Amino acid sequence: MASRAGTVALPQDLVDITALLDAYFDVTPDLGDPAQRVAFGTSGHRGSSLKASFNEPHILAITQAIVEYRGRQGITGPLFIGRDTHALSEPAQNSALEVLAANGVTVLVDARHGYTPTPALSHAILKYNREAAPGTPQADGIVVTPSHNPPGDGGFKYNPPHGGPADTDATGWIADRANQLLENGLRGVKRMPLNDALAADTTGKFDFLSSYVDDLPSVLNLDAIRNAGVRIGADPMGGASVDYWGEIGERHQLNLTVVNPTVDPQWAFMTLDWDEKIRMDCSSPSAMASLIKRMALGADGTAAYDVATGNDADADRHGIVTPDGGLMNPNHYLAVAIDYLYRNRSGWNPESVVGKTLVSSSIIDRVAAGLGRKLVEVPVGFKWFVPGLLSGEGAFGGEESAGASFNKLDGSVWTTDKDGILLALLASEITAVTGSSPSQLYKGLTDQFGAPVYARIDAAASREQKSKLGKLSAADVTATSLAGEEITAKLTEAPGNGASIGGLKVVTENAWFAARPSGTEDVYKIYAESFKGADHLAQVQQEAKALVDGVIA
Repeated sequence: MASRAGTVALPQDLVDITALLDAYFDVTPDLGDPAQRVAFGTSGHRGSSLKASFNEPHILAITQAIVEYRGRQGITGPLFIGRDTHALSEPAQNSALEVLAANGVTVLVDARHGYTPTPALSHAILKYNREAAPGTPQADGIVVTPSHNPPGDGGFKYNPPHGGPADTDATGWIADRANQLLENGLRGVKRMPLNDALAADTTGKFDFLSSYVDDLPSVLNLDAIRNAGVRIGADPMGGASVDYWGEIGERHQLNLTVVNPTVDPQWAFMTLDWDEKIRMDCSSPSAMASLIKRMALGADGTAAYDVATGNDADADRHGIVTPDGGLMNPNHYLAVAIDYLYRNRSGWNPESVVGKTLVSSSIIDRVAAGLGRKLVEVPVGFKWFVPGLLSGEGAFGGEESAGASFNKLDGSVWTTDKDGILLALLASEITAVTGSSPSQLYKGLTDQFGAPVYARIDAAASREQKSKLGKLSAADVTATSLAGEEITAKLTEAPGNGASIGGLKVVTENAWFAARPSGTEDVYKIYAESFKGADHLAQVQQEAKALVDGVIA
């Protein structure tokens, strides 16, 4: 049967919202099953109520653990909380509010009773902490979102006072404490009825939208976009950015159209992703098929917009569609963004470095060298970019999964979490200032630095093999060549900060691969790239799998 990827979802693809919400309140997790315990990945705790991995007991326990963690850390300022459009996000936010209010925590919820993108919450935390008088207690936050995950999923993220994702020390402590509370039948969890929590003196409101949208001129050249009349088509993809895009266009007088303002917890309007699941992945051609089709050239040879963009459900990721190039590969756009920003941000620290994750394209390395900038390569996870963004020493941080952020025009911090709205608007600034689309500019970069071919595949691995892969040392790899080239580096720690990468990266002059264990499936992921074409990439992938299988056997 032909794949339905890229076609509009059918009724049988849609989650049963009633069953999903009933399960959230009615199902008690079995803590003997590791999949039903609290576990924080790079983006918080995620799961589905239908799989007993994201239910009310989880959220009550996690929130109590966060209360205790912030108490141990001396964090006594307000806690900002926001949610996205997933069906489980509102009940999870309500559960959290019941615990936070019962513990006497000052909480600020959205003043418009709307949705809050992850970058808007990060921006709010940083703005509050920056503008507060010296000695004022610091703020932190919670975002209730599973990001681009399917409609049946829920997610819960904690952002400490630095505004970015919590580090593993914090999430490890919170997860351990939450599981202890679950094992004790939630004894130790303080809670009050929702109506009482909403009416509590400690529960206040905050206008996330105005705080974020009104500050955009400090980070982007909106005058250039406006004066050039760039036609922007912004697709919130049913996510938390839905009200933000309309306000951005109106408040800043941009030629901006909200392509699809629909919010539907089933996401019935979505086209199916590569595996025929509904997933709001704005870097996927299948999930973005509707917007790509909308950008097709008409009979007169023009497209509906000069730039079209998509965001995932919490707007921390970006997808860029151009008339001449279609949906850009995230790596390609990151290279263009870096080249443009470091040439057009005179207010940035002239010594600021370029940050990228180790599974992002090596064309970024070559672009950074061409700019005369130091490259800092870190493990997967946006948390590694937080110190640099805060200090201005790393004015840009980006990862291959279409997540990035960068500093304000004056070099000060904008967000310390991924900002898909920001990167989407940057595409319009680039178009306005250069007169070329980002995809045209990428072609210029490949003419200068070479054209890489990049792909990710999965390979089967047992839990024991995945554990072994995550603990490798460079000495475990005895191979000296890869796909006909001498191996120049074997990495189990990121060269930018010495942190463990939880896997292996092998580098040659014109190619590399990285292997990392999946946190949710019995597979490991092989990221690979070659500057010598698709056939060479296939050889790299084949030899990478053989090499890794041999080491973890």
